[in-house]
Amino acid sequence: MKPVLSARGLDKSFGAVVAAASVTIEVPAGQRVSLIGANGAGKTTFVNMVTGYLRPDGGEIELDGESVLRLSPRAIAHKGICRSFQIPQLCIGLTAIENMLVACAASETRSLSFHRDPGDDGRRERAAALLCRFGLEGAAERPASELPGGVRKLLDIAMALARKPRLLLLDEPTSGVGAEEKIPAMDRVMEAVAGEAGTVVFVEHDMEIVQAYADRVIAFYGGRVIADGAPTEVLRAAEVRRHVTGGRA
Repeated sequence: MKPVLSARGLDKSFGAVVAAASVTIEVPAGQRVSLIGANGAGKTTFVNMVTGYLRPDGGEIELDGESVLRLSPRAIAHKGICRSFQIPQLCIGLTAIENMLVACAASETRSLSFHRDPGDDGRRERAAALLCRFGLEGAAERPASELPGGVRKLLDIAMALARKPRLLLLDEPTSGVGAEEKIPAMDRVMEAVAGEAGTVVFVEHDMEIVQAYADRVIAFYGGRVIADGAPTEVLRAAEVRRHVTGGRA
């Protein structure tokens, strides 16, 4: 059985800085994978390469056995690899429901030049349903510019799910969320994601979140994968303790 995502031998450098060195990761369908590592370790570089925002210097990336290496971010999203961002990418002048309508319309076309009203053909119903799954129905008519950081984060993830992705990548889904709200927020995210995208890769710095929600953990250091396996196994590894968790397990 082919993996949903197959990234083999990915290399990426920025001058003398090595951001990815022979990174090879395969993700089977239905798995929840957490990427961990210090800032600059290579986690977001990996996500950016998989989603087309960075072109690797070498290597291959496949979705369901089909290369997506030379596709644009929009074309990759249309194929089924979608993402949220560490800093939510919203149209701040639009309301939450209007942002969702744009995302739903984008899921049906490769172009941003919509020939139909984004609210037509059941899109509003789907947009409202996704907002409800994230507990955001009360924010539907509020401009994105007025939403708290944690709500913007959830809205960004809801917009990524609008495309019904085969693979969803979340870049620090709990960043900007208060410490007491992280677990409830991640509960809501994972419950919503379960009905829309079976395979999830998420970048995370909070080890409590990693242990609670990941089936598998991949640790990065210096652009390389230094550990890959079950959460307990990876978080106890000496190299991970030294370079990632600072001795915490």
